Amino acid sequence: MRYMLLFHYTEETDESLGAETMAAGRNAFDAYAATLEQAGILVSGQVLQPSAASTTLTLAGGEPRIQDGPFADTKEQLGGVMIIDVPDLDAALEWARQAPPASWGTVEVRPGAVHTEAGAWVPSS
Repeated sequence: MRYMLLFHYTEETDESLGAETMAAGRNAFDAYAATLEQAGILVSGQVLQPSAASTTLTLAGGEPRIQDGPFADTKEQLGGVMIIDVPDLDAALEWARQAPPASWGTVEVRPGAVHTEAGAWVPSS
């Protein structure tokens, strides 16, 4: 079963931790990714640019509305994602607990799904 690990933190975290701590965090994250790869469960992963680089598209009344940067009501950002292929949620949670971002932010564990011809969403395998 595939699960996406989404790494969230506030942008203030970068500022409050300092350059040395952030460098150590990046090294820990690289080591974590290498561990997932060595375990044969890493499908893909990507660090993301800061939320200021994002563009959000919504359709308001059928008209596209484009907003640069993060939503105005939050400074939380999605800092990166990894997709892992493990037997079940318990295994996904165990790997998520080991992710360095769990110590300074949150790790969302979301199961993958596929869209069937009948229109239903079912868990991906």
